[in-house]
Amino acid sequence: MKTSFQGIGEMIATFEAGESVAVGSLVKVSANGKVDVCADTDPFCGVVVNIRGGYAAVQIGGYAQIPCTGGVAVGYQTLCAGADGKAKTGETGRQLLVVDYDSTAAVCGVIL
Repeated sequence: MKTSFQGIGEMIATFEAGESVAVGSLVKVSANGKVDVCADTDPFCGVVVNIRGGYAAVQIGGYAQIPCTGGVAVGYQTLCAGADGKAKTGETGRQLLVVDYDSTAAVCGVIL
């Protein structure tokens, strides 16, 4: 039997989108009501799931699949954004529960 974490506690908020924000971007709050793409080692608040009319729908809670680099393991991990736009382990990030990791697709499933 396969397990699924999809839909667990999903929470999505709408923010004004910075110029470089795209679907799948790891983002940080950069001003009142606005998000921008994270720089290397920035803690991220969530992942962009939709863009429309200059606004970003950002998943800030629940289970999410996010792009990640090697070295991510299941269990509680401190994750931050990398220079390549993917999550990586690091001391400056947030502690998140990683519930699955697909090294071939370079994505991990986390509870935000």
